[in-house]
Amino acid sequence: MYEAFAVAIVVFLTVGGQELLGFTMLGRPIVIGPLIGLLLGDVKTGLMIGASLETIFMGIVNIGGASAAEPGLASALAVAFAIIMHGGLGVALPLAIPLGIIGLQIKTLIYVVIVGPFASKFDSMAAKGNQKGIVRLHFGLWALQWFIYSLIPFFAMLFGSEATQAVLKMIPNIIVHGLSVAGNVLPAVGMAMLMKILWDKNISAFYFLGFLMVAYLKMPLIAVAVMGAIIAIIVAQRDYQLHNLSQKVSSKQVATQAAPTTETKDEQENDDFFD
Repeated sequence: MYEAFAVAIVVFLTVGGQELLGFTMLGRPIVIGPLIGLLLGDVKTGLMIGASLETIFMGIVNIGGASAAEPGLASALAVAFAIIMHGGLGVALPLAIPLGIIGLQIKTLIYVVIVGPFASKFDSMAAKGNQKGIVRLHFGLWALQWFIYSLIPFFAMLFGSEATQAVLKMIPNIIVHGLSVAGNVLPAVGMAMLMKILWDKNISAFYFLGFLMVAYLKMPLIAVAVMGAIIAIIVAQRDYQLHNLSQKVSSKQVATQAAPTTETKDEQENDDFFD
């Protein structure tokens, strides 16, 4: 029972804490491995397996549509089972890969089922200026989401590694495939939410320009990002120049109105036109 609680708490604080605090790397195997080892009385094994799993999951960073596996849950359970069974990396590796893939799909499913329905609630609170309500709902959903997610390592440790492997094998391929498809659709949903917030007819041309560059010209994303930065700098410089020009015109108009003049109305209109 202690091992189950320890692993669940580590997953809650590291993987969940990473989502709360930002991209802190708390959920990486190199961090989780030694923590699990410390709580289970074998820091050396935890550090060694954590470092080994980090080399496997090093290239996996789930950002937007680039989603492959969830290394935090996989590392916590793999290290814990390896320490308990005294099996080392030979026990950790067969568990880590499938747990990482399934863990990401479960996390995505929790996002959709638990957090997703409250998106409109956040919009309505923001429209009413209910800042305290937004804060309470934000932290409440975070705690609920990661509490549910932490139940996975808790019950996995409670029933043992053999039961965990048996459950993974029992999941039909069609379900795993369906979860993967749902996960691949989420980037489009996220892009739609961003466009809902940021869409402006004055900058819509840049969106279609980027789409054209990627879809038809087959330009890499780095090149598109660099070009977007260049366009942003040019637009910012233009806006700055227009702002300075507007201030000069306004100050000149104020000075002209304040100063006495003997010019006729036609002469003033000619001066304003040529200015």
